[in-house]
Amino acid sequence: MESFHELLQRAEEAHGHLCAGQILGVRMAMLACRQLEIDEPRGADRKKLVCFVEIDRCATDAIGLVTGCRLGKRALKFRDWGKMAATFVNLATGRALRVVAVESSRELARLRYPEIENKSQQQMKAYRELADAELFREQWVTVDLEAREMPGYKGARVICAECGEGVNFDRFVVRDGRELCLSCADPGLRYWKPLVD
Repeated sequence: MESFHELLQRAEEAHGHLCAGQILGVRMAMLACRQLEIDEPRGADRKKLVCFVEIDRCATDAIGLVTGCRLGKRALKFRDWGKMAATFVNLATGRALRVVAVESSRELARLRYPEIENKSQQQMKAYRELADAELFREQWVTVDLEAREMPGYKGARVICAECGEGVNFDRFVVRDGRELCLSCADPGLRYWKPLVD
């Protein structure tokens, strides 16, 4: 795996700017890979890792860059919980580590670098230098990955009996003998509404 500095530079280029979230994401992913004994997440070990991210912020881009896990490869899973946290699963061993950025790191940044007035700059400096134990809480967990959640899974493709759209990866329900996509089965789940019915 590249050095922290190299990965941070790559994350900045890919994301478009450098921020505290990018630094946390790079460090979080590096820590998890170390603990899970994933030496080359984008190389030789690229098919061994699945990552669940819990926030749609800058750290997620950095985690994806370091690990090589992406939505399109079905190796990056998004849970919209608004937490600066991620769970990393080594598919070869079954071991999983959840890493959470601790809230106290913000106060530590303020205490360590009071001479830096800009809070963002203060955090960026501190997050580069604080020990992992000062930035993160680690928890070994179990993650039950169903076959349909695995990278490379080829599930049934059905056509929704209501809207006529194709549905992949078993993301449908059967109601009264009809196969329905999730948004037709429960329109309350839709993030969109038609302008005209």
